[in-house]
Amino acid sequence: MLLVVAAFLTGLGVFLGALWYVTGGLNPQAVSTASAVGGPFKLVDQNNKPITDQDFKGRPWLVFFGYTHCPDVCPTTLFDVSEMLRAMGKDADRTGALFITVDPERDTPAVMKDYLSSFDPRMMAATGDRASIDAAEKAYRVYAKKIPTGKGDDYSMDHTAMVYLMDKQGRFVAPFNLKRTPEEAAAEMKKYL
Repeated sequence: MLLVVAAFLTGLGVFLGALWYVTGGLNPQAVSTASAVGGPFKLVDQNNKPITDQDFKGRPWLVFFGYTHCPDVCPTTLFDVSEMLRAMGKDADRTGALFITVDPERDTPAVMKDYLSSFDPRMMAATGDRASIDAAEKAYRVYAKKIPTGKGDDYSMDHTAMVYLMDKQGRFVAPFNLKRTPEEAAAEMKKYL
């Protein structure tokens, strides 16, 4: 029996030691660097004006990557964000919501502006050249890939469909759950004001 207990404790010690080593031990920077999501970006908004991550500092905000030709996930997500902003009332003015395209070849500022007209007017959109979009996707750990439809040059985009909640300092908090009532989502967002 003593041998079994000793083997268990040794195994537990090895496991905890490995876990401590992999997560950076007592170095909190090692842990936060390894899980960093988000970061600086330089794009243009739906009015063709420069927009960066600094424009959102000082308020919590949501960011979603998608594209205007998306048949269902993107418009549904943007509708849900719009409903949450509506449910927040005047507090929505103290937050931000940004839709960044993964398809800058088709999603020009004019196209983005027209697309956003169907959603809450406080929502912003961003596009840019391919290199700038790639940099933003990399910073947010977004997957995006063109998928030919077989109809000439037409294509769709396979992409990460997560809504990112960023705090007032522009740091990633968690994926934001929109699969609840707008009032519940609004109450969650208000916690970060």
